[in-house]
Amino acid sequence: MNKKVVSMVVAAALAATVAGCGSSGKTGTNTGTAPAAGSTSGGAAAAQPTIGVAIYKFDDTFMTGVRNAISAAAEGKAKVDIVDSQNSQPTQNDKVDLFITKKVNGLAINAVDRTAAGVIIDKAKGANIPVVFFNREPLADDMKKWDKVYYVGAKAEQSGTMSGQLVVDYFKSHPEADKNKDGALQYVMLKGEPGHQDAELRTKFSVKAVEDAGIKVEKLAEDTAMWDRVKGQEKMAAFLASHGDKIEAVFANNDDMALGAIEALKAKGYFKDNKYIPVVGVDATAPALKALEDGTMLGTVLNDAKNQGKATLNLAQVLASGQTPSKDNIGYELTDGKYVWVPYKKITKENMNDAK
Repeated sequence: MNKKVVSMVVAAALAATVAGCGSSGKTGTNTGTAPAAGSTSGGAAAAQPTIGVAIYKFDDTFMTGVRNAISAAAEGKAKVDIVDSQNSQPTQNDKVDLFITKKVNGLAINAVDRTAAGVIIDKAKGANIPVVFFNREPLADDMKKWDKVYYVGAKAEQSGTMSGQLVVDYFKSHPEADKNKDGALQYVMLKGEPGHQDAELRTKFSVKAVEDAGIKVEKLAEDTAMWDRVKGQEKMAAFLASHGDKIEAVFANNDDMALGAIEALKAKGYFKDNKYIPVVGVDATAPALKALEDGTMLGTVLNDAKNQGKATLNLAQVLASGQTPSKDNIGYELTDGKYVWVPYKKITKENMNDAK
């Protein structure tokens, strides 16, 4: 009998050991994948919600800043699984499906196509996972679809107005900027992607700001460069081939396109020997600040990546934890109960430290 009892004890011990190894191996296969909330061991770690974050594309300079800010703000507060939608809405939809399958506690989405937000909202609502859109604002009707949909961003018209004001300030303080002395500003415009809300509003309001200042405008050329530096350089080279020294100012909907335009201008001998054209962008990225310092970019508008990322994470974390958002727990004002607006700021060489 004793031998039988000993055998049973040994067998039980071996079974427990094998079960322990199997459990350990299973955990190992999931390395790098955010666990579902509550599945972690340990007090503080178990309380951290998991948030699935989808960026429209990783190689966008400004969105890289927002992505890094989200990661920094998440430390000690939430687990974030950040994915690249590769500028494809179907790919982003698949990423959202995967997040839902993983049972994340919250979603933070930088939509590829703002008009497709309704599909993502329906998916999130079906799974009862709150969703925060950021940087690309969904349509107002989509925002009303569910009470757990929020938006973090900046008002594009404000950035357009500030871009125009930068050019107005230069034009009024430098009479020589009016090359043909006709009292009007001859300009070219580099737009972001067609139909994109920020592109349309920045274009419209930058020109309106010049007109509101009492300066007549004449558009020599306008074309889309898809937020891209290389495309911005190509389009600007074409503008110069067509209009040359008639151009008195360059507006770009973002810094990358402005920097591309500057490269095309450099190739034509600008920014030396008193040959100059004012170029303005939007975002206040690090490369743009370097151009300000060099004197090749007149000004930019701070699109506050750090605070957009921080506000997005704070809001998603509060929602993922089952709380009701307020200024007290997210650190930012909520407008109409659903929107966090992060203000823009004009940046020139004189105040560029404000953007650093």
